[in-house]
Amino acid sequence: MDKAFRLCGLIIVLAALLWPASLLAQQARPHSILVLDQSDRRGPFYYQVFTGLRAAVSAHSHAPTTVYTESLDLNRFGGAAYQEGLRQFLEAKYRDRPIGVVVAIGAAALELVLRWHSQLWPDAPVVFALVEERDFIRLRPPAAYVTGGIVQQKLDDAIKAARAVVPNLSTVAIVGAEWERQVLFRNWKEQIAAGVDGMHVVELIGRPMSEVLERVAALPRDSAIIYSGMYSDGSGNYYPPSDALAFIAEKANRPIVVPAETFLEPGGIGGYVLVPSLIGADAARRALRILDGEQLDAVPVSIVDVVKPVFNWRQMRRWNVSESSLPAGSEIRFREPTFFERYRWRAAALGAALLIQAALIAFLLHERHMRRHAEVESRDRMSELAHINRQATAGELSSSIAHELNQPLGSILTNAESAELILASKNPDLDEVKEIISDIKRDDLRASEVIRRMRSLLKRAPFETKEIDLNQIMRDAFDFLSLQASARNVAFYLQTSPEVLRVKGDPVQLQQVILNLVVNSMDAMARMPYGRTVIGRTEVNGSASAVISISDSGPGIPQDKLNEIFDPFFTTKEQGMGIGLSIARTIVLAHNGQIWAENQPGGGAAFHLSLPLVAQSTQRYFHRVEGS
Repeated sequence: MDKAFRLCGLIIVLAALLWPASLLAQQARPHSILVLDQSDRRGPFYYQVFTGLRAAVSAHSHAPTTVYTESLDLNRFGGAAYQEGLRQFLEAKYRDRPIGVVVAIGAAALELVLRWHSQLWPDAPVVFALVEERDFIRLRPPAAYVTGGIVQQKLDDAIKAARAVVPNLSTVAIVGAEWERQVLFRNWKEQIAAGVDGMHVVELIGRPMSEVLERVAALPRDSAIIYSGMYSDGSGNYYPPSDALAFIAEKANRPIVVPAETFLEPGGIGGYVLVPSLIGADAARRALRILDGEQLDAVPVSIVDVVKPVFNWRQMRRWNVSESSLPAGSEIRFREPTFFERYRWRAAALGAALLIQAALIAFLLHERHMRRHAEVESRDRMSELAHINRQATAGELSSSIAHELNQPLGSILTNAESAELILASKNPDLDEVKEIISDIKRDDLRASEVIRRMRSLLKRAPFETKEIDLNQIMRDAFDFLSLQASARNVAFYLQTSPEVLRVKGDPVQLQQVILNLVVNSMDAMARMPYGRTVIGRTEVNGSASAVISISDSGPGIPQDKLNEIFDPFFTTKEQGMGIGLSIARTIVLAHNGQIWAENQPGGGAAFHLSLPLVAQSTQRYFHRVEGS
């Protein structure tokens, strides 16, 4: 038991002794990163690499980390003297600045870092990025202080992308700087020399810009251009490879497959591209893990997934490339949003408003149709009811009508018998026979007119409006009722307007209104022993309407019933149905008119109806009908 306690105590003591040493070792490494990129950081690709690296460092919250960056510009400058000048510059600049980790971007930068490590940063681990597997094997960086991410940029992927945008691909034109100056894609040279899957290859490597522009403008139809990067025009002028691509894209007659994300904007159609921000972020994560105290063997060299299928929507439209032909998982950049995508909520609101408006219009049209249907049905019912009312009125007038027919028929019979006697004599007076025949014709026309009036009154016809003379309607109605008035000992007086009153309406129904009013007046005076009088008038009210008035000398209308007499089934008659005045009001309203009743100061009731005028002309007419 004592031995066990002693052993535990010894372990605790050793741990206590070793822990501060470990902590001291971690604290001894400065939290600073020196980034050396082989190109010019002002170029878009390396700027995006540094942006991804800086973003990852900023997101790291364990401890503040200082980042230094230097652009070696090895794509344009080289040689022992230039490299020695860089070494001396870096040695002098960072003499008093401790570096925790050195990050080398590109194989050329890694090569120099490995050469200068023992002199400039003997205690600093090295993290590399943007190094192909072939360069990694060639450089063989020591595992004791070097780690990083290997990128794989394959010519086969570029060909695959070219086939996606040119379905019948038979020719590829490889455009770029001289192979010796390529920072990537050097392994493509051997692959092209070995043959590219039966493709005809046009190698435009290291050619002057003028020649490249001329050649890319005259490529065969089933061709594609694969761009790896140009840095000069062959005449001593240098520029970023993205600017060179813009010159080529302007002249090229075929789509350009590119190896880097930053080549999309200048005119590349896309392909399996390097995403520089992912490269920088991976290098930053590795450096931060080392700064946080992880051993280098815990951060081994590995292949990083920084190549993605990305395509340019603008160039796809230019070369008529369908999205369905692209590799699976492809990302589309610079897609211009549709109207709906750009104004999603406005379009949705507009669509909703149009739908609501369409639904409202449909509802209103349906409502209008139903209303018109109801109006037609109402007019049909009104016409039917009016027809029944006319039949009832005709029934009340049947005896008078029969008497009015009997007179001309009896006269015709008497004249016919007289004509027979004259013709039977030895010396017939033919002139007298002619007079008899003339009398027969007159009586026949009189009987025909009575029958015509009855047929016009009793026929059932749909509501029909036409231009009519209101004076003539009044005359026909009073003539029709004259015999009835005579039988009831009622004096008829009709005074029409001196002007022709043109209104638009149904003559039969308007005549029925007048008949109802006149018959009601005669019925109201039925118990009067004498002085029964009905007066009809037509006159112009201003210049817009005509007024018909029917007044009588009866007892008038009870004052408390004036507002009810036009209601359905209201009547003061013992045998009345109470629909005559209601029908009259319905007919007048259907003619856009008005009807009202009042008591006259001297006694009796007066009914008035107003109808809109169509036209007027001057024609004086005065007619008086007296009961006999």
